[in-house]
This record gives sequence, structure tokens and C-alpha cells, in this order.
Amino acid sequence: MMKQAVRIFARAAALVAALVVPGLTYAQNCALCYTQAAGAGSRMIQALKSGIAILVIPPMLICIGLSVLAYRKRNQFNEE
Repeated sequence: MMKQAVRIFARAAALVAALVVPGLTYAQNCALCYTQAAGAGSRMIQALKSGIAILVIPPMLICIGLSVLAYRKRNQFNEE
């Protein structure tokens, strides 16, 4: 009975964390980046967007690749 209560509490805590964390991440801004982007021309804004894409896409693809690999190999060492 106690294990079930702990498990329910852990799931509730994970749910609350999942709902709170995205709100906190939107609050984080680099003041220097914001002022530079606001005062820049269209070429600078496009370069900033390209730089963000270059920094985001490779790690995302690596994580997706590792997830697919783990999913395919999940039963490799199970006993029959």
C-alpha cells in the first residue's frame, strides 16, 4: 500500500514539474541577444535564426537516432 502511494506521489510530482518547467524556460532571455536582435537589420535577424537552427538541429537528430537505436535493440538481451 505504501509503495503505491509513493508511486502516485512520484507521478504527480513529475506531472507538476512537466507543467512548470516550460513556463520557467520562456522567462529566460539574454538581454544582450534581445537588444542586438531588436536593433539589427533583416540580414542579422536571418543570421541569428540560422545560427539557432544550426545549434538545435544536430543534437535533436542525435537524440532521435539514439532513441530509435535503443528502441530497436530493446529486446536483444532478453532471455527466451
